[in-house]
Amino acid sequence: MRRRTFLASTAALAGSSAVPAFAASEKADLIVTAGTINAADPHFSNAKAFAITNGRFVYVGSLAGARSFAGPRTKTLDLGGATVLPGLIDAHLHLVGVGAALQEVDLFHVASFEEVVRRTVAFARSSSDAWVLGDGWDQNLWPGKAFPTHEALSAALPDRAVVLYRVDVHALLANAKAMQLAGVSASTLEPSGGRILRDASGAPTGVFIDNAMGLIGQAIPPATDAQIERSTIAAIQEANRWGVTAIGDPGVSHQKAQAYDRVANAGRFSLRNHIMIEDNPELISAHLDHGIIQGAYDGRISIRAIKLFIDGALGSRGAALLEPYDDDPSNTGLLRITQTHIEDVATLALRAGFQTCVHAIGDRGNRIVLDAYQTALRNVPARGHRMRIEHAQVLSQPDIPRFAQLGVLPSMQTTHQISDMGWAQARLGSQRVLGAYAWRSLLDTGVIIPNGTDAPVEAVNPLRTFHAAISRQNEENQPPGGWYPSQRMSRDEALKSMTMWAAYGNFQEHVIGSIAPGKYADFVVMDRDWMTIDPEAIMKTRILATYFAGQPVYEASRGAAFAPLRARRARGHCCA
Repeated sequence: MRRRTFLASTAALAGSSAVPAFAASEKADLIVTAGTINAADPHFSNAKAFAITNGRFVYVGSLAGARSFAGPRTKTLDLGGATVLPGLIDAHLHLVGVGAALQEVDLFHVASFEEVVRRTVAFARSSSDAWVLGDGWDQNLWPGKAFPTHEALSAALPDRAVVLYRVDVHALLANAKAMQLAGVSASTLEPSGGRILRDASGAPTGVFIDNAMGLIGQAIPPATDAQIERSTIAAIQEANRWGVTAIGDPGVSHQKAQAYDRVANAGRFSLRNHIMIEDNPELISAHLDHGIIQGAYDGRISIRAIKLFIDGALGSRGAALLEPYDDDPSNTGLLRITQTHIEDVATLALRAGFQTCVHAIGDRGNRIVLDAYQTALRNVPARGHRMRIEHAQVLSQPDIPRFAQLGVLPSMQTTHQISDMGWAQARLGSQRVLGAYAWRSLLDTGVIIPNGTDAPVEAVNPLRTFHAAISRQNEENQPPGGWYPSQRMSRDEALKSMTMWAAYGNFQEHVIGSIAPGKYADFVVMDRDWMTIDPEAIMKTRILATYFAGQPVYEASRGAAFAPLRARRARGHCCA
């Protein structure tokens, strides 16, 4: 990538997210009333209505106050007994990955390897692509919980290259054809930070973990620009369907950022995307030289963060642990980069006002990142840096207070806990698991937790996110009482983690994250109030509509219950 080309391509991204001032004399485009408006802002805790002008909230409060903004062209939207929340924010969602997963073999929640093979064969019949790709398998859900080997898959599809990614995207299964095309054999050496699983003879079993995945990945035909654009648009639609209007997008390449530019230019980017660029020296250098991009395309695209990986995932035993895995005593996980590399990138980022975000799952990985951040902050003392650790899943007890001491944000995904709880203790043991998914322990030190899904690793489904946060139970409300329930969030904390706290983690708390005057008019309409209903009813929530900058970007099937969402012209008053 040449610097001149890059700077020219990002010139269009110049923009401002400054909050404008509004006068009462400025008439609203839309006035909304609802049975419950949870503004996620204590200043507007009793709001009954709000007004929107030019895609921003201009008033939040009483019915009478909202009426003062009505004019001859103002529309009103009476939502009846529905509940309104701010547009939900997923602080860690892989946008293109979500869209690509919608177009690949779906292996999520599959209960046996035999079913993996069946689904893959069925998908291959309908696909003309040279390589068959899939995503979502998890050996922990299968009888015996052992990693698969390629033989059955290779026998079923001997002439098609197949690559199936594990649910955490930190391991893949390749069939014989894929390994042949990649030039992988028994003599292939493992790269640093990666592992090739082998049989008794030394031949690869087909499973490649963390950095070893690149041995196969380099042979997969790269996605075209058109494919990335299609994936982007599909993922935006999926996010909007769930009430998500803003995301943190980790590990974005130059090609993906260019696709976002084109989609936004076409007016199809109904998300506010806090982009974390991938760990690519040339890309990092170009962005640090170019400077922060904040709120381009009327708040849709921001670039001021860098994403690194220190270790792998717990499910594939790649997470870097201080002591060996309880169920694999010869293994302490993998380190994918060095502490020095993190220190160097974080130091450069601090000088340029950029945020550093490092994936760390294991307690050793988290400690290394905290140590690296501490060194970087000695090099460049900076306030408001908002450096993040993505996932922060397993923490040694002495490291928990260090997040608050250093001002580091633990960017966590509450649904990881409900997905992992069936086997996490087997990996970690009864004592080390006390520092796993430790939301309450962290919150009690004074930090905030930006919450997300890590989609497509987990579903783009904020119902699961909120329910897991307050119950530590899965969709079936298991286990009774929750998994280590002392680590639960309160409902208020859970909602903040999906709104204001996530906005803060993305440097966007002044423009999104709550329903307040001056902020973008992003909001979601649902059929029940999460703050008052029984926990087991949360998973029955129906998202009725999602609004972005005051415009509907998703509406559920219109029926009698949805009829109040039909906007009408005001006749000199509103909200009767």
